[in-house]
Amino acid sequence: MIGQMNEAQILTIALSTVPTMLTVLVGILINNARLGDLNSRLGGMNGSVNARLTEMSASVNSRLNDINERFNDVNTRIDELHAHMDSRFDEMKDLWRSELRRVEEVLDARLKHLEER
Repeated sequence: MIGQMNEAQILTIALSTVPTMLTVLVGILINNARLGDLNSRLGGMNGSVNARLTEMSASVNSRLNDINERFNDVNTRIDELHAHMDSRFDEMKDLWRSELRRVEEVLDARLKHLEER
């Protein structure tokens, strides 16, 4: 009997599967619409996140530039102090030389005086 189905039986079987197929197709269309909505929401959030990251990057770059300027100021100040210390050491070296020269002259004078005696 299975091999000898008439058209009415085939039509009945085909029509009995139509509601199930329509339900599945409607579900697919609804899910597709929901996925489209989700995609558009994610696209909007992506733009928002990108804008926020750009703001944060600009803020971090600004802070880093400020820190870099402060380091440059400190380096300049250290260089100035280094130059000042060099000049002070040179002054002290000259002072010691002149003082030692004076001591040497005094000692020479005393030795000369002792030799004359």
